[in-house]
Amino acid sequence: MTSNLTQIFEQAYRDLRPRAPMPEFEIRFYRFANINCTIRLRQGRIFVRLSDLLEGAPEPVLYAILHILIAKLHRKPVDAAHAARYRKYTGSHAMAQKSQLIRQLRGRKRIESPQGKHYDLNRIFDDLNLRFFHGLMARPQMTWSGNKSLRSLGHYDPAHNTIVVSRVFDSAGVPLYAIEYLVYHEMLHLRHPVKLRGSRRAVHPAAFREEEKLFPQFKEAQEFLKRLGTLD
Repeated sequence: MTSNLTQIFEQAYRDLRPRAPMPEFEIRFYRFANINCTIRLRQGRIFVRLSDLLEGAPEPVLYAILHILIAKLHRKPVDAAHAARYRKYTGSHAMAQKSQLIRQLRGRKRIESPQGKHYDLNRIFDDLNLRFFHGLMARPQMTWSGNKSLRSLGHYDPAHNTIVVSRVFDSAGVPLYAIEYLVYHEMLHLRHPVKLRGSRRAVHPAAFREEEKLFPQFKEAQEFLKRLGTLD
């Protein structure tokens, strides 16, 4: 733990808990597979792990991160300015590129198969590609999830260039338009990558939302998905 990090932690802790005694603590940069930061309280001692991608970050950013972690640990309000500073730094183009590279090198992506009992994701992608993108979109890896997740029905992982669809859709009771819409939604994430707007990440920008409405059964599919879970 560097003396610099020690000083930043102590200042952030005092600012949030001015009357509390300074606890024993340990802070380390850790080789996470993403820009992760964790804080734990064990037997009166605080342990902080910061992603090694944050080594070299400006002191105000490190202070903001430690402020957020300490505030969450002790259930204190998070200062909006510190939250915005953290989002702006970690959401920058340079950090996004570093994060994606680290996920490719360190992270593991479980790839099942695009072929299900009832639906073939590769075939669905290729059909949508012809109908909506003139066949010009390169197909990423398509895979069903390992279980029938209702928490996340589908997502696109840019680090591994993979579209994952919850296996709950691989059922005879699921209409084709619903799974087509879900895959179409994730294809739009390839077309409209996440961008930073100020301090916030634009996951579904206006162009994304307008193009999403071009799906013929947009409203019906939205209603069907709302009854099942969430979509990223």
